[in-house]
Amino acid sequence: MRQKPIPPKKDATRLIGVIGAGVCDESIYTIAHDVGYNIALSGAILVCGGLGGVMEAAAKGAKAAGGMTVGILPTETKDVANPYIDIPLATGLGYARNAIITRSCDVLIAIDGSYGTLSEIGLAKAMGKEVVGIKSWDIEGIIKAESAKEAVDIATGLLVIH
Repeated sequence: MRQKPIPPKKDATRLIGVIGAGVCDESIYTIAHDVGYNIALSGAILVCGGLGGVMEAAAKGAKAAGGMTVGILPTETKDVANPYIDIPLATGLGYARNAIITRSCDVLIAIDGSYGTLSEIGLAKAMGKEVVGIKSWDIEGIIKAESAKEAVDIATGLLVIH
């Protein structure tokens, strides 16, 4: 059982992106939720694609810990954002919005995912951004983590370095 979280000191200069599939199974949902929760506890702001699956789970976790969430939506309207998004940004760009997500974040955490996630990983690496992966693509340049807490600890450590 979790302790009631202490409201984090939010730092608008620390943006951690969570990327992953819009549909996921329960085990991935739990991991994403825990990642979001730990991001909020770190005081960083969570940025994601704002839809379902991994994005929803991470945002829900962040909100459970008193964190702030930003959703970079692929649509022209904000009404598709999951209910845990504080700031929905409608882009109308479809998958091209992945470039906004990756450019906006200081570091990204990839959880599971398919080709949309792979495109975000590729963009992030091309931009010189670090990507931490949990049960995601096994490719060069991704820092592997075995748990949500480890992923966030690595990501926040990279925030200090960069």
